[in-house]
Amino acid sequence: MFAYPVYYSNIPKIVRDFIEDNRPLWQGKRVFIIATMGLFSGDGAGVSARLFKKYGAKISGGLHVKMPDCIGDVKLLKKSPDDNREIIKQAAQKIDEAAERYRNSGPPREGLSVFNRIAGLFGQRLWFYGKTKSYAQKPEINGEKCVGCGICEKLCPMENIKVRNGKALSGNRCTMCYRCFSECPKKAITIIGKKVIVQYKFDDRTI
Repeated sequence: MFAYPVYYSNIPKIVRDFIEDNRPLWQGKRVFIIATMGLFSGDGAGVSARLFKKYGAKISGGLHVKMPDCIGDVKLLKKSPDDNREIIKQAAQKIDEAAERYRNSGPPREGLSVFNRIAGLFGQRLWFYGKTKSYAQKPEINGEKCVGCGICEKLCPMENIKVRNGKALSGNRCTMCYRCFSECPKKAITIIGKKVIVQYKFDDRTI
């Protein structure tokens, strides 16, 4: 089973790199793909399925799961904490139903058809391909707000943020996971937008 969040109906760069860097592992493997999204992806599972098949894997199925959107500096898709908890509840139910279907009648195959591929291509990927072709531009860190606490440095999966002389500084290998953004106590970090609208916590709390 392989799961990842979909960005702009495509694979995040960090996920693509992982698949390509470990290509010998996929030969002959059966892979079931779970793609999470804020609203729409088209072929969210299909984009990685094509890459896996290129390296010899057999795709057993795919599942699309709607989850709360993590992008807290853009107003689009922002929802209340209660709405997000309901989305998570529905996601858990869908996963349970998919597992039951897998056992009884075979795996779901969401996002794997030609129609799904066309929807993903023309729905988002064709217009936003550059957003996932490489890592994002560096996060913007407000030096006046930053207190050099180091939380962002510890959380960054890319080791892209370092604290120097009491201030956080960013490189250019951001994977847009929004961990640093969501945990900054001074709301000093933005990534896509220019203003902190809402911070999302990992334990389902929204502040």
